[in-house]
Amino acid sequence: MILFPSAKINLGLRVTSKRSDGFHNIESVFYPVPLHDVIEFMEASEFKLTIYGKSVPGKLSDNLLYKTWELLKKHYDIPPVEVHLLKNIPVGSGFGGGSADAAFFMKGLNDFFQLRITDERLLTLATQLGSDCSFFIQNMPALVTGRGEIIQPCNLNLSGFFLILIIPKLNLSTSGLFSRIIPKATTISVSEIVRKPVKQWKQLLFNDFEKIVFQDYPKLSKLKQELSKRGALYASMTGTGSALYGLFETKPEIINLAKYGTIIQYRL
Repeated sequence: MILFPSAKINLGLRVTSKRSDGFHNIESVFYPVPLHDVIEFMEASEFKLTIYGKSVPGKLSDNLLYKTWELLKKHYDIPPVEVHLLKNIPVGSGFGGGSADAAFFMKGLNDFFQLRITDERLLTLATQLGSDCSFFIQNMPALVTGRGEIIQPCNLNLSGFFLILIIPKLNLSTSGLFSRIIPKATTISVSEIVRKPVKQWKQLLFNDFEKIVFQDYPKLSKLKQELSKRGALYASMTGTGSALYGLFETKPEIINLAKYGTIIQYRL
C-alpha cells in the first residue's frame, strides 16, 4: 500500500495556558498543504523501516511509524510490516510531518488489514502518539485546541491563493520553545479571525513563538518582512518553526529569497 501524508501550516498559534499535566493549551487553525511524504508498506516476517530523502534523527524505536505499528499491534494483533518512507517534509520545520506520517500510516494499516476501526477510535489512538496526530486523521481545515488533540472542522477555503513555503536549514526544538513561552489568554479566537478576509489577518493573527524564535534567529524576522514587502497578504512562521510561509493573491517574485532556505511554491 502507498500513502501520501501531507503537511500542514498553522494559521495563528496562541498558547493560552499551562496544564497540570505539563503540556500547554493552544489555539490554532491547521490547514493542509500539498507538501507530501510517501509511505509504502507490505506484510513481512518482521518490522522493518527504511528511510530515504531528508534526514530523520533518532533510533528506530523512537520513530512514530514504529510506535504506530506497535500501538495497533497491541490492540489488534496485526502482523509485522516492512515500511519504506520517502521523507520530503523536513523534520523540525513546523509542518507536522512526523504526525502526518503516523496518522496516515494508522489509517493505512486499518484499511490494509481490514480492522474496521472507526474514525472516532482512530482519533483516540492518534492522541496517544502525539498532540498533532489527531488532526491528520481527518486532514481538513480545523480549529485545534487543548494540547492539540481537540479538533473542530473549520469552514475555510484558501483555494486560488498562491502559497510560498520557505524552509531554512534549522531544526528547532519544540519542547525547548514551549519551556520558554509565557501563556496568555486571547481576547478574540483564532477561528473568528480566519473568518475575516485574509488581508485583515496581519493585524490580528499571531504565532506566539515568533517573538522567541526571531530573537534567536533575526534572519527569520527579516524573511517575514521580505515576504510582506513582496506582497504577501499574510506571512507567518508555522508551528514552532523554523519554516515560514506567505499567502499571495498573485504569483510573487521570489528572486533572492533562496538565501533564506528552500523555496516551494503552490497554487492552493
